Amino acid sequence: MHKIIELAEEKVQQHFKHVDKVKEYNQEKVLSAFRKHKIGLEHFSTVSGYGHDDMGREALDKVFADVFKTEAAIVRNHFVSGTHAIACALFGNLRYGEKLVSVVGTPYDTMEEVIGTRGNYRASLMGHGVKYEEIPLVNNQDVDFDKLEKVIDKSVNMVTIQRSRGYSTRKSLDIATTKKVIDIVKSKNPDCICFVDNCYCEFVEKEEPLEIGADIVAGSLIKNPGGGIVETGGYIAGKQEFVEQAAYRLTAPGIGPDGGAMLNQSRLIFQGLFMAPSVVSEAIKGAILASQVFEDIGFVSTPKPNVVRTDLIQTIEFGKPEPLLAFCKALQHNSPIESYLTPVPDEVPGYDDKLVMAGGSFIEGSTIELSADGPMREPYAVYMQGGLNYAHVKIALDGVLKELGL
Repeated sequence: MHKIIELAEEKVQQHFKHVDKVKEYNQEKVLSAFRKHKIGLEHFSTVSGYGHDDMGREALDKVFADVFKTEAAIVRNHFVSGTHAIACALFGNLRYGEKLVSVVGTPYDTMEEVIGTRGNYRASLMGHGVKYEEIPLVNNQDVDFDKLEKVIDKSVNMVTIQRSRGYSTRKSLDIATTKKVIDIVKSKNPDCICFVDNCYCEFVEKEEPLEIGADIVAGSLIKNPGGGIVETGGYIAGKQEFVEQAAYRLTAPGIGPDGGAMLNQSRLIFQGLFMAPSVVSEAIKGAILASQVFEDIGFVSTPKPNVVRTDLIQTIEFGKPEPLLAFCKALQHNSPIESYLTPVPDEVPGYDDKLVMAGGSFIEGSTIELSADGPMREPYAVYMQGGLNYAHVKIALDGVLKELGL
């Protein structure tokens, strides 16, 4: 193992203690929900056709609702991605003439097409008559709380709060900051729906957004809550009325959460949820180590090693394309699947710039598994996330340093 990694690992041991405490807290929370709802082998059986009377599906929704401390949830393999789950939540709860505000500036690239600021306008929220406004970040980093106070009024029907940074170098929103946003919104308009994009953030902290006042959240099952074994899907959780409206967008009015064959996926989703707190903690430790390694060799790496985490993502800015490509090449070559491939920048649906993407994952696109990607644009930053086990992250970082000639 590279000496730089060994020295960095010694420095970050103190930070791992906090990660372990969060893991144990969240593991107890998940276990308690399984015990409360008496999950048994009968919940792993499947039904076909319309999927009526699927007791496993119904129990899964209840367990997720309990874990996230809320009224209802819909957890389905029918969601093709986190973006799909988010789109259902937004389309289900916004109507013609109503107003959506993004409180953290421009959202993640794929959400621009859902909203309508880019892509097929007719298919978007704006194309369906939803009004939209963004509150720019202060110095491209922090929520503008002063502007938030001024923008939110009775005309705003929903705010969207993206916790993770996406392909930007802004700060991710921890639970405390998210609560401050929600408190301001509710003080200005108690009826405004607070939606939180929770992707990459589940089980990183002890609390989830629904515990601090959010109305509805959504995320992907091939990220944190799937524990690295769920094959596809997403979830929406929150107040009963808002989850139900979102469910009507996934299926159809009159069906909502009461239909949809799970196709033998229920056991995997239950098991993935049970594994999630431990898998997330391994990924967080890997991110902390990566932060320290690249800090030590002189790159801009965020969050810093001593910052308490709120999501999986570690950003390293290279300033030019060559080291970004080298990083992704080395990570791919140190992946368990398709290690023989070399990533090259290419067009990806939903993104405006070419992306370079690395990650030989067992499940395609699974970003709870170790992966790295980045758009080919300034500041040529790589966004590393995931890692089913800490040892794999260490090995991959060793390969990256060698590829960089260190």
